[in-house]
Amino acid sequence: MYPSFVRAAITVRAVGTAILRGVTPPRPAPPVSAPSRRPRNRTSVTVRVLLGAAAAAVVLWVLLTRWSALLAGHPAYPVLLVLVALVGVFLLVRAARPIRGGRVRAAGRVAAGLGLVVVLSVVVWLRPYAAEPVAVAAAESSPAVEVVDSASSWELRPRAAATGTGVVFHPGALVDPRAYLALLRPLAERGDLVVVVKPPLDVALLAPGAAGDAVAAHPEVTRWAIGGHSLGGLPASSAAAQGIAGVRGLFLWASYPADDVSGAPVSALSVSGDRDTVIAPDGVAASRAQLPAGTRFVVVAGAVHAFFGDYGTQAGDGTPTTGRADAQRQIVEATASFVGALR
Repeated sequence: MYPSFVRAAITVRAVGTAILRGVTPPRPAPPVSAPSRRPRNRTSVTVRVLLGAAAAAVVLWVLLTRWSALLAGHPAYPVLLVLVALVGVFLLVRAARPIRGGRVRAAGRVAAGLGLVVVLSVVVWLRPYAAEPVAVAAAESSPAVEVVDSASSWELRPRAAATGTGVVFHPGALVDPRAYLALLRPLAERGDLVVVVKPPLDVALLAPGAAGDAVAAHPEVTRWAIGGHSLGGLPASSAAAQGIAGVRGLFLWASYPADDVSGAPVSALSVSGDRDTVIAPDGVAASRAQLPAGTRFVVVAGAVHAFFGDYGTQAGDGTPTTGRADAQRQIVEATASFVGALR
């Protein structure tokens, strides 16, 4: 063993030699710090919160103002509301998480946000006109009429001796289908089967095969009339021109055909109001050449577009100069006479 002062000298010499040779002693590794969180983009977070809150607010507004109409219509609109609500919840939850960067991701978020704004606008526009109490009351069964509610239609089935005649009716755009039950119920009370279509999203054009489905579902009915109000007249006239077995009549309420159906093998009736500014009288008169020869045209003096159903007033409609009850009496009488003549 070397004495302690000798060992110290040897150590000093070794260190000095290392310095002269350019060798630096190893340094201790720096401590490993925890990974820092990605900073959140405040603008993106705010947009997510606003879009999520807007989606939730729109759905809540529709539910509070149109709950009864949602239950009475086709399930497509309620399903759309559920999907929008889920998107809103997702955005609110995601708002608390970090935002990933990148131009592609940013562009995708912008496109998705704009898409949601468009969807919310459509949802607001699709909010239906709700049926009034008189129409809601007509959705109840009675000793004379059995009311059957399904996902795709309302049926008024006569309990007494049936006439063998049926009616398929297409509602106007964005109108609760029940709004027409009170006007069509007199037909069922005298023995005619009445089927009021529930189109998806309350847009009649989205149920082009509804008339054929109704005819196929009721083989006991041998004679049919197909009708429609406003936009509902378009699929009604198209169905009447298809040559569906048993279809003998077409009636239009404040409407006209989309195409020329003058060659259709049916009788036709057109009922309109001279104060209607949604479907102007000039447009109805111009449809004469598009309808079968011998079509009967009935103009109800003082009636407006919304008198052909029980759903209140309609935006863009005219000012009536007669009472709703009197106008609807004339509409029902003209229709009942036309359908009765098909027997």
